[in-house]
Amino acid sequence: MLYLLANKWSTLIIGALEEQPHRFGELQSRLQGVSPKVLTQTLRKLEDFGFVDRTIYPEVPLHVEYALTDIGRGVATPLAALRNWIEVNLDKIHTT
Repeated sequence: MLYLLANKWSTLIIGALEEQPHRFGELQSRLQGVSPKVLTQTLRKLEDFGFVDRTIYPEVPLHVEYALTDIGRGVATPLAALRNWIEVNLDKIHTT
């Protein structure tokens, strides 16, 4: 479970969905650099573990939205704190 929540894209997806539900294309635009394959895989894992809910609207064209579940909203707060800490301390972190 920790590997999923510690994943860069999982953290960013949960952060993007904090505000409101998004369609796949909206998420991909917002999360620049994520490939469609990785976005699909990550959304499926988040859905499998109960963090994200996928709703299909039977319209033409088909409309699918992703939203945080209650447990997804619960984990969003500590993940936001971690993202904020990283942003504040990024210049102090040594990478090799």
